Amino acid sequence: MSGNVNICEITPEVKNALKEFRFRKDTDTGALILKVDREKQQIILDEQLDNTTIDDLQENLPSHQPRFVVLSYKQEHKDGRISYPLCFIFFTPRDSHAELQMMYAGSKLSLQKEADVSRAYEIRELEDFTEEWLLSKLGN
Repeated sequence: MSGNVNICEITPEVKNALKEFRFRKDTDTGALILKVDREKQQIILDEQLDNTTIDDLQENLPSHQPRFVVLSYKQEHKDGRISYPLCFIFFTPRDSHAELQMMYAGSKLSLQKEADVSRAYEIRELEDFTEEWLLSKLGN
């Protein structure tokens, strides 16, 4: 019975926010921060950040609670091109509550699929979530 992990429901509000975010026309870095409502066993919108930086995003994440982040990152390439890669970041601190970690882990794939994002990264320590880390993952 150890395979029975409760996958949290993705609320219609979150589905709509993901769809709108995916097709946003902004020319800056933006992020959706999503969290699990433990009582309702739902994934809900925690915060939406527009015209943000990785430092701002890091400051908006709680250091001891997991979060999902869907990030549209304004990436300036060496040849002058600008792209907006969409990334799915699963932040799961080592010291967060085990039950909560299980709920997040069990919901990660369905949320990533719903967000339709192929670039998925996991981070355990908030201070590791830097622009340099992201650029290393994106292969600038």
